[in-house]
Amino acid sequence: MDRDLLLSICPPLRSALIRCRYDIDTVRDLLGPEAHAALGRSEPVPARRATRDAGDLGVLVRLFLLQDTCPADEVTVALTPLALDDAIAAGLLERDTNGVRTSLDLRPLDAGVGNRWVLSDLDGALRAASTRPDHVLGVGQASLSLLQATPTDPVGSVLDLGTGCGVQAIHAAEYADTVTATDITPRCLTLAAASAALNELDLELLEGSWFEPVAGRCFDRIVANPPFVVSSGQVEHSYRDSGLDLDGASKLMISQAVDHLNPGGTASILASWVHVEGEDWRARVASWLPAHGVDAWVVQRDVADPSLYIGTWLRDGDADQRDPAVAARAEDWFDHFARNGVEGVGFGFVYLRRTDLPSDVLAEDLRHSFTDALGPESIDYFARLEWLRDHDVLDSRFRVRTDTALERVFLPGDDGWAQVVTRVHRGGGPAWQHEVDDLAANLLGGLRADGLPLGDLVSLLAAAHGEDEAELTAMAVSLMQGLVRHGLVQPA
Repeated sequence: MDRDLLLSICPPLRSALIRCRYDIDTVRDLLGPEAHAALGRSEPVPARRATRDAGDLGVLVRLFLLQDTCPADEVTVALTPLALDDAIAAGLLERDTNGVRTSLDLRPLDAGVGNRWVLSDLDGALRAASTRPDHVLGVGQASLSLLQATPTDPVGSVLDLGTGCGVQAIHAAEYADTVTATDITPRCLTLAAASAALNELDLELLEGSWFEPVAGRCFDRIVANPPFVVSSGQVEHSYRDSGLDLDGASKLMISQAVDHLNPGGTASILASWVHVEGEDWRARVASWLPAHGVDAWVVQRDVADPSLYIGTWLRDGDADQRDPAVAARAEDWFDHFARNGVEGVGFGFVYLRRTDLPSDVLAEDLRHSFTDALGPESIDYFARLEWLRDHDVLDSRFRVRTDTALERVFLPGDDGWAQVVTRVHRGGGPAWQHEVDDLAANLLGGLRADGLPLGDLVSLLAAAHGEDEAELTAMAVSLMQGLVRHGLVQPA
């Protein structure tokens, strides 16, 4: 792929996309919810029917989203002012028996700031396409989850490490003054440059491995969706395989990111880690971080057993375990996991903030469903942690967050309904839940912004219930620190 040729067609291609209104909202309106949902399931017929009489926009949808072969004269008109021969020469399109078809995936995307366009390689979902060793992954679920999990408060500089098609960098350009994107694969940088040009964005694109292209530099934010597949270190596809054994890629990324953050800078990283027999996964991830200079919030969103994990990534590379050669690869993978005691693979987000203080690391499960994005929550989490560092909770006043609810769960028994659990549940953000006992529930019921400090409330509660004040105080401090970290209770 010739980078200069591809970049040369981006201005007229952008004009065509704008003229035809090939944007996320118009395309969704054209298809309607049912056809759009069917297309998401790789079922193109409903969308094809919806585009029959849609003029130039319909042609572009069939060409790029459905990956149909379209008549050359129709494509010529739809792409005006981009010449068809120029689009073919640049590698965007290719001639087919009955017309022309796309060679690349070109789709509109709403990254939260309006329409953008992203170029990547075809994924084979709608038209047979082999997965190249330097395949440039499009906007998949991992990319979308990182988009939603990255904070967008304004910052000066962002590093997108392992940019791929450039989607995270394009997103970052909306909230950062400057964006630097790196990748080890030249093809990734070519398509990222074209995606940036289509959106008239200025990105610094650097080729190289991991942090080598930005040695000695620091940024206000780092975002990364690195090649974190857990395996024996063999590289089959550069977008997913790092060449490092087991979870070595995540370890490298997490352990070195803080060295490239400005003071107070943050990182949002997709990562995976192995669950090893007899080892706490939280301690494993925590061991990758320095003892001084970083706050870390690690949230585990899912855990896959070896069978599911290996099968998923073999299918991702178009490998069928019914093939004896693929079955042998799977056996080697299972054997490698067994030799290293791997019982499962965890996946989630790692948020880092650079400080000049002793490190604080919280790693926890967040496997239940919730609707709010984690990006803003991560910034709030670090702010709450900073407050806890600077204040004594016993001397402080608190209020219960307005969307925090007290829930009591009863189950039927021989003597009627029996209470089995009491918990407080936050309605927004990650929807955290904390189990509490009746004393803790009473304590929370007494919190007022204009009321007594926590220490005085504990003294009154201990006297009223005949409890040991020292023991109740220790419980209250631990409870309040956890509830503040999770945002169920707020300082007054």
